[in-house]
Formats: sequence, C-alpha cells, structure tokens
Amino acid sequence: MHDADSLIELADKLGGWARELGFARLGIAQAQVGEAKLRLAEWLAAGRHGEMDYMARHADLRANPQALVPGTLTVITVALDYWPKRGASPAIAKLAQPERAYVSGYALGRDYHKVMRSRLQKLADRMAAAIGPFGYRVFSDSAPVMEVEFASRAGLGWRGKHTLLLSQEGSWRFLGEIYTDLPLPETAPETPHCGRCTACIAACPTRAIVAPYQVDARLCISYLTIELAGTIPEDLRPLIGNRIYGCDDCQLYCPWNRFARLGDPEFAPRQGLDQASLVELFAWEEAEFQARLAGSPIRRIGHVRWLRNIAVALGNGPPTPAAFAALEKRRGHAAPLVREHVAWALAQLAGKAAMLKS
Repeated sequence: MHDADSLIELADKLGGWARELGFARLGIAQAQVGEAKLRLAEWLAAGRHGEMDYMARHADLRANPQALVPGTLTVITVALDYWPKRGASPAIAKLAQPERAYVSGYALGRDYHKVMRSRLQKLADRMAAAIGPFGYRVFSDSAPVMEVEFASRAGLGWRGKHTLLLSQEGSWRFLGEIYTDLPLPETAPETPHCGRCTACIAACPTRAIVAPYQVDARLCISYLTIELAGTIPEDLRPLIGNRIYGCDDCQLYCPWNRFARLGDPEFAPRQGLDQASLVELFAWEEAEFQARLAGSPIRRIGHVRWLRNIAVALGNGPPTPAAFAALEKRRGHAAPLVREHVAWALAQLAGKAAMLKS
C-alpha cells in the first residue's frame, strides 16, 4: 500500500517530471466519465460515427475505465505540442494553393503514438522508482479512452465547440494517458473560455460541426480522408479542396491558437510533406509510399486510399497539363476505388478546361 503523504508528494513531482520529458502539461482526474457516457451513447445512436464501428463495439470500455483496466482509480493525462510553425498563416496560405497537397499538421512528422507511449512509459518508470511497483497502463489514441473528457477534468483545458481539447495555449496538442490504481489527488479543472465565439463552426468546409460541441463524423474531412474505407460521397468531394490527409480548418481559425507553442522536434515535417505538390505525391508507387512514410501515421490508410484522396484533390484543382497527365496514368489502376475517383477527377478537370475555352 502507498500512504497518502507519499501519493501527494508524488503528484506534486509529476508536473516537473513531465516537463523534463517534453510534455507541455500534466493533470490528474478520477477515472469517471460522468455525463460524457450519455453524450457518447446519443452520438452513436444518431449514427454520427459513420463506418467507425469500433466506436460502437468498444463504447462500454470507453465509458468504463475499470472495464478496460481493472482496478483503475485515476487517470494521469499529458499534452504534447506538435504544431510545426508559428501561427496559422502558412497553413491557410497552402489551402489557397490548389496544386499543393495539404496534410494535417499532426501527421507531417513522426507517428505520435510511438513517441507518446515511449515517453509515458518513461514517466511510469520514474513513478515506480519513486514509490515502488503499482498498477498502470499507458495509452495514446490506442484504445477506447475518453481522452478529451479526462484531459478537461484534469485541468489541461476544456472541450471546445469543435469537440477537441482547447486551452489558452491552443489545441495543437496530442493527448496521452496513464490509467493507474493509485488514488492520486486530482488537479483542478480549467474554466471554459470559448464564450460566444463560433469561429470553428464557421470555418468547417463541410459543416461537420452541426452544433456547438457536436460533430457529425460522416461530414468531417478527416473522417472522409482517413477513416472512410470506400467511396467519398460525390457531393462532398469538391469541399475537400486540396486536403489529402485530414483537415485543420476548425483549429486554424480558432483565436486561442494564436498563443500555441512550437511543436516538439519529433513532429517536424518529413519527406517534404509540408511543401509537396499533388502531382508529385500522386506519382508515388506503393513501394515508395511505404518506404517514404515509414514511421508516419499516414501509412495506415494504405496506398489505395492515398491515391483516392489525391485524385479528388487533383479534380478540385486547375486543369493543368500536369494534372491531366497524372490522372490519365492512373486511369487503369488495379483498384476500382482509385479508378472511380480518377474518372471523377478527369471529368471535373475537363469541365473546367471547357469553361476556360468558352
């Protein structure tokens, strides 16, 4: 057993240890989700999770931490900064350049799952060295955990109207957790500071934020380009623009992100993904895709979905000879999913070219 004084002393030290490991913030909350359980059930009942069947399959584990890790009493939550540049202007400028590829900022560098879990393990090891063995498990978007709920309860920020964790230091942060059987003292929650602001709602290209604090994933560009395995609905394709993996718009226009910190060096852009053209990336064959994106979260969507997404982006761009040539080269691709989106893109470009001639 660990006495109360030693647990209070441990909790006092955790923030400093976390900063030494590169974390921006650390907080502690009881392993209870409260009304978030009901909100999750309503969201699932409305079908807003789309094809993310795992959300429904693991709903009970998500809502009951003790079912996921028996004996869990508290959740230690950490935040890790990732935004690669100061301010949002470079990203917004890239969205206005339709021949360039837009990749969500969180995916430009190393896979955050590995970085976060490694550092959380080091934090857990340091805890064990200080107080002896204890029960725990580390997570980073790798299991059914209500990350934003615990982070907000632990004082790392509040749930923004886009449903992401938001703080006075912005939202460009990864979250990670340690479920533990230690009865640690909680940290105080932070007061929400969204007020009347609806910038994130207005910025969403597909109107996926259907109401404050409510997102319909089926409309979200991140879902469409990452989670959706099949055909992207035709009415949504033009709204995707040049976004080929994820979407940041709701965060790009959030006023609090003016105060965001530069991201950890681990997440600095790799393979020129922050500068690449659509034509350049569309030319990658599967072996090159696998090799270049080793250690990247992007690789999990696979080469076929990568080509599907870029085909849509090319169709949304200008009818240049390079774009036509790139798409023509993929017209006979082995995957029906690629062929379908390439055909759509070619038709889009042909229509634009005809209008320019008229």
